[in-house]
Amino acid sequence: YGGMGLDFSYSIAVAEELGNIRCGGIPMAIGVQAGMATPALTRFGSDELKKQFLVPTIAGDFVACLGISEAGAGSDVASIKTTAVRKGDEYVINGGKMWTTSGCQADWMCLLANTSEGPPHRNKSLICLPMNLPGIHVAKKIDKLGMRSSDTAQIFFEDVRVPSKNLIGEEGKGFTYQMLQFQEERLWGVAAALTPLETIIQETIDYTRQRKVFDRPVLHNQAVHFRLAELATEVELLRSLLYRTVALYVEGNDVTKFASMAKLKAGRLAREVTDSSLQFWGGMGFTSEVLVSRFYRDFRLMSIGGGTDETMLSIICKYMETLPSK
Repeated sequence: YGGMGLDFSYSIAVAEELGNIRCGGIPMAIGVQAGMATPALTRFGSDELKKQFLVPTIAGDFVACLGISEAGAGSDVASIKTTAVRKGDEYVINGGKMWTTSGCQADWMCLLANTSEGPPHRNKSLICLPMNLPGIHVAKKIDKLGMRSSDTAQIFFEDVRVPSKNLIGEEGKGFTYQMLQFQEERLWGVAAALTPLETIIQETIDYTRQRKVFDRPVLHNQAVHFRLAELATEVELLRSLLYRTVALYVEGNDVTKFASMAKLKAGRLAREVTDSSLQFWGGMGFTSEVLVSRFYRDFRLMSIGGGTDETMLSIICKYMETLPSK
């Protein structure tokens, strides 16, 4: 279908390399294309669907987006309300999606919708939805704190008709497919954050070495160089967890717990690194002229997007068998 036939570890290498881009929005947009909107189609889609949607997406001719979150259902995927009702050889879609990365420019959406009544984990399906169909309304581009170079859309569906052959895999398996897709998304996010965190630490070292306060470099204060040493250590620990998780994943193991741990730690560490570093930049850190302030805004999303810190903790607790039963 136009890909290179490499395993997932190569995607992680690409994600790390994209971290050299001096903003979060572009790596995130590429990540949606490579690790969020397409894994389910790649794994479970028909040959016809792959030719129609995957081939041009890999070639870069199509922009893909992922339609999961809604105004009332973000991390709680089971609570989505959008419906796709089967009528003849079509699905009729009604509802809406929120926080859709690249939604303003996407050519197609990997849409999660309720295709039947019944248990919320078994009534959902993933559908390849062309974004030029009648009844699709891109309501607005959302104004965000960070990731401002990436468009995030609110989208409504009103009696949108899509061929039933656009179903990815089996009907009712969408929740399961999406949970599998989430693992790649979360690992991509961790990998994409590693290089920026290193960059922030290094640029903070360079700045505090030449910036003098009370006739000596800021870096010479033990509070500064010790804190930067701690943060650099944390980044390396996160890298080790990521590499271990990816190696297990490539071997075919369930890495849900480790991926959730890595995502949780990446979100927390991104906040720590950017906040501590910005403090050491002083007044300059509070301007839009320096990279640390941009990453402070961009990487705040790590603890929210793709599953909140609290959702990651719940998943980890489930695998530790410490989560209370309902």
